[in-house]
Amino acid sequence: MRLELRERWGGQPLWARRVRAVYLIGFLEGFCSHVLDLVRGGIHAYASFPQVPLQVFFVSLVVLDPLAAVLVGLVRREGSWLAATVMVMDVSANWWGNRHWLQDDPAKLFWLAPITLFALFVVALSLPLHRAAAGAAGTL
Repeated sequence: MRLELRERWGGQPLWARRVRAVYLIGFLEGFCSHVLDLVRGGIHAYASFPQVPLQVFFVSLVVLDPLAAVLVGLVRREGSWLAATVMVMDVSANWWGNRHWLQDDPAKLFWLAPITLFALFVVALSLPLHRAAAGAAGTL
């Protein structure tokens, strides 16, 4: 497995390896952030969001973020699709859950900029990354 993984990463173009590294950093940072939220606040860490589905989704990111990171790290084609899906849902949930700040205090939305930019990066490069993984799978 280790040799195969090394070959899969080595079979990727340089740009794809760099993009995968950024994906891994971003998703592992998100995972750590959600774990810390749960350590601090327990299962009700996201009680500030009045919508229960948002609370459940944010808790589920403790599983979805590392799953996306593992699939991307294993150079699996499914990884790019899962990563893009998770990021679209994550950003949508964050913006929807914090929409009241648009009227109350728009400056508080500034903290959503990093996650939004990361989501744009992930979504924009998901198809090229999928194609690069498909090429690596075809060569082995």
